[in-house]
Amino acid sequence: MAIAALVLFAVMMLLDGALRRHIQLARTGDSGNRRTWRPDGSLEWWALAGTDLGYLTVGVGAPLADLAGLAPLAVADHPVVRGVGIAVAVLGIALALAAQLSLGASWRIGIDEAEHTTLVTTGAFRVCRNPIFSAVIVAFGGLALMVPNPVALAGVVITVTGIQVQVRLAEEPYLDRVHGPAYTDYAARVGRFLPGVGRLQPEHQHRS
Repeated sequence: MAIAALVLFAVMMLLDGALRRHIQLARTGDSGNRRTWRPDGSLEWWALAGTDLGYLTVGVGAPLADLAGLAPLAVADHPVVRGVGIAVAVLGIALALAAQLSLGASWRIGIDEAEHTTLVTTGAFRVCRNPIFSAVIVAFGGLALMVPNPVALAGVVITVTGIQVQVRLAEEPYLDRVHGPAYTDYAARVGRFLPGVGRLQPEHQHRS
């Protein structure tokens, strides 16, 4: 199962990473990448770096630890759990790609403060405001169930923490600055990661 987890992680990186950037470049002439790899001290940089660490911990570290003989968590050490993990991981990978594609030309990796893209509220973004991250969490949850050891659990915690920081403290303030009432109205209607959960109060309600 550890080998299968490594393979699915590689597939996810190819489909939701390399292929998505290639599609964006072919359609728009722009890869959509706004991320800088050199540390710049920003909260966004550290949030994305933490998320990447979580990805690698679940997708690579946990399977390698399994192959090295690390015992799984007893509560999840069952063939049915591992089988469910495969199905959940595949579903998450597919949903993440679909959500990325629904962003169209507005798809980006990282934030460019000077850039003003179209606010997408249709497709998967009618269900929740961050369907890509929601699907990613599903995918890595599935990978963790495939190799349910302490390394996988730690990786999921790191992944979710990084995503929460990126969304709440970097992306949402940026979208509010760029789109103003259009974003606050959207955020008041649509949940953050799940339908109806994490809706923001409209700006006028804060002022009342």
